[in-house]
Amino acid sequence: MVISFMRWVDFRALRRWLVVLLVGIGVIALTACSPQMFRTSAARVPELTDWSLSNPKTFNFALSNESPNVFTYTYEGLITENALTGDIEPALAESWEIAEDRKRITFTLREGLKWSDGQPLTVDDVVFSYQDIYLNPAIPTPIQDVLKIGKDRRFPTVRKVGDRRVEFTTPEPFAPFLRITGIPIMPKHALEKAVKTKGSDGNPLFLSTWGTDTNPKDIICNGPYMLDSYATSQRVIFRKNPYYWRKDDQDNSQPYIERIVWSIVENRDTALLQFRSGGLDLSEPIRPEDFELLKREEQRGRFTVYIGGPRPITTFMAFNLNQGRRNGKPLVDPIKSRWFNNVSFRQAVAYAIDREKMKNTIYRGLGTLINSTLIPQSPYYLSPEQGLRVYNYDPAKARQLLLDAGFKYDSRGQLLDSDGNRVRFTLMTNAGNTIREQMISQIRQDLAKIGMQVDLRPLNFNVLLDKLDNTLDWEAYLLAMGSSREPNDGANIWLPDGASHSFNAPSLPGKPPIEGRVVADWEAEIGRLFIEGAQELDETKRKAIYAQTQKLTQEYLPWIPLVVERIMAAARDRIEGIEYPELGGIVWNIHELKVTDHRVID
Repeated sequence: MVISFMRWVDFRALRRWLVVLLVGIGVIALTACSPQMFRTSAARVPELTDWSLSNPKTFNFALSNESPNVFTYTYEGLITENALTGDIEPALAESWEIAEDRKRITFTLREGLKWSDGQPLTVDDVVFSYQDIYLNPAIPTPIQDVLKIGKDRRFPTVRKVGDRRVEFTTPEPFAPFLRITGIPIMPKHALEKAVKTKGSDGNPLFLSTWGTDTNPKDIICNGPYMLDSYATSQRVIFRKNPYYWRKDDQDNSQPYIERIVWSIVENRDTALLQFRSGGLDLSEPIRPEDFELLKREEQRGRFTVYIGGPRPITTFMAFNLNQGRRNGKPLVDPIKSRWFNNVSFRQAVAYAIDREKMKNTIYRGLGTLINSTLIPQSPYYLSPEQGLRVYNYDPAKARQLLLDAGFKYDSRGQLLDSDGNRVRFTLMTNAGNTIREQMISQIRQDLAKIGMQVDLRPLNFNVLLDKLDNTLDWEAYLLAMGSSREPNDGANIWLPDGASHSFNAPSLPGKPPIEGRVVADWEAEIGRLFIEGAQELDETKRKAIYAQTQKLTQEYLPWIPLVVERIMAAARDRIEGIEYPELGGIVWNIHELKVTDHRVID
């Protein structure tokens, strides 16, 4: 069990010592005998313990493509989004002005902003972050995909127009641009040299800057917290950023909690055990199988269980549709590639998966069947009642689709392709996530009923991401992708050249080229519609465009949507200020949270 090495004092013991002090009995002697009295002030600061299933992959936000990550605590952008209302609110920028032609936004920064090392945070940092990092073609950041505008995929321009004013100009009206400016601002004084200096491979040194081998204290931040220490597979410790800009109505600096300890646990069972024993202050997300147990223990354990709406993610299964090669070698076995690229094959798999059974058994009835790549909370969501195709469990239909596509069955009921090859593939997910491990186990059973053999491969999360992002050595996977109310936030997934277009990965800067990659017509059309949707300012027309993207993804199934759980979390009652939103995220307002002095001791 991973336990924070810096814990709160035992307050019951402290109260006993205070009684002794008040009656004046042997204060000096008692102090000398009590190890509690020798604890440093650091051991008594307000502290919160959170957890993660995996080690951070990088401390460099621009190169991150994972969740959870450390950047929730360490960085902010010009604006932020209120998790309760979805409204855009000021962050590093105190205000903004949008020009009449909707092609120019001018932001005014707050006065006196500073980085965590005390250096001024200025307009120059904003210009540097966008111009030199996010818009730099030599830096393969996923953010570029959501910043590319129009059919020509042009970037906005950014320029300094005053000591505190910065202007963004887009080549054409771009509906989601204001929300995009919530991406973190990064420190010019700390990173400019790494961006401008190239290594022996010809790439900017920035690509290897601020990896997890960097001393966490050297990472410069602008969020409520800064990194303090990192022990691989044990913990990440954050401490309050003394230069963070937020203050409350009484002019007290925020955040109120001095330290956050992010324990790295081996699996969700361990996380649950640590929470129940008092070693963790937060349990998010709560698995459906743990809900009833934690609900029963709320009062005794001095914690509260919170429930939101459907989790704002899409849990899905995907096949590797990449028909390209690297160094003359196919990324996917050509035999299997023909199966995966056959839409009838993918539709048959979708019909063969018993999602109702998943919802009622694995999710204990606390799940929701999903059919769209957009979350139901999005105003652009298309429901089945509005014409979205669904794949309800129908193994007979799955078999017929396969037969019509030229597959056949042998005498033992095994599925063969037209050349007699046994249909068999490997399905991977991240190890330690028991829900997903159960899901792939059921998928193996379900697909066996239509003659397919599925080999399961749970992997360490970072190893899995390396396969998806770098080696491209995979056949099928089950994961979840976070989403938001704004569809364009998924442009890096759905544009054919997007950095997160993992089901048919493109060649990206700094990575070995892919030869012979094929982009399907439907795939290109989805990308075109995403561009058109971002251009359109009329909300009714935008909804119609994104409705079409959802119809295409459900027809051609680059993702096979499965089931998503309700958002559930638990937090110690010693934490004050929690406002649990419909879209979840118990620490979305971390700067407002406080901890009281009481501890849970059973």
